Amino acid sequence: MKVVETIAAMKAERGKLAGSVGFVPTMGYLHEGHLALVRHARTETLTVIASIFVNPTQFGPQEDFATYPRDPERDLALLEKENVGVVFMPSAQEMYPQGFSSSVAVEGITERLEGKPRPGHFMGVTTVVAKLFNIVQPDRAYFGQKDAQQLAVIRKMVSDLNMNLEIVAVPTVREPDGLAMSSRNTHLSPEERKAAPVLWKALCLARGHWENGEKDAARLRQEMTTLIEREPFAQIEYVSVADPETLEELEKVDSQALVSLAVRIGGTRLIDNTMLGG
Repeated sequence: MKVVETIAAMKAERGKLAGSVGFVPTMGYLHEGHLALVRHARTETLTVIASIFVNPTQFGPQEDFATYPRDPERDLALLEKENVGVVFMPSAQEMYPQGFSSSVAVEGITERLEGKPRPGHFMGVTTVVAKLFNIVQPDRAYFGQKDAQQLAVIRKMVSDLNMNLEIVAVPTVREPDGLAMSSRNTHLSPEERKAAPVLWKALCLARGHWENGEKDAARLRQEMTTLIEREPFAQIEYVSVADPETLEELEKVDSQALVSLAVRIGGTRLIDNTMLGG
């Protein structure tokens, strides 16, 4: 496994590769969710490239960039065990050198859900992902369904800008009690960790009502809200039943819907989602 830290070195390694390349961009502190992406990529492409880069431009001024968990040595050991071919680990200065002034903006769907309380977040995501795609030149790139809005935004960017790669969604990996795996779960206290599965319980409740014939989106939102509000550690930021592509809120779920939520458990902000009809 090659580990490179500069754009020039990454391009040089990419130039040596023949056959299909799968790409797994990460911010490090890897867990089974990340490794599931790597394993999926390995089944479909000849060489897997992963990146580890905590992107400062997608964090707001009140968000946890400084405290975002990092363990690069452990990350590299895990990636080597999964037979990753190349790991790209650039510095912030390498990705955003002095004088950097360009950005990639996807409008519309970035202004809802996660984008509403986090202005600038998705512009930071799309800009760094576009840069990584240009540097790595993958045939396929792999993203987790847990970050459903991010996945939709990246797909829109790739389509709109005619980028020559395929975006592959990989199902969310969960703990035995249903909590979606996330690097931020490490911030939860033992009591908060016991409370955190309320997100998945709420999503399952909505799915159950929908499968039993409930099509009214407002009622689905209310059922989830009522359940979460019974948990003392939980504070709701949003509960959504939306069109999977536009992320506009639905009145009725006639075919497909993305059911998603953001909830603070204590001081830790968690997100999760499930697809109805998909």
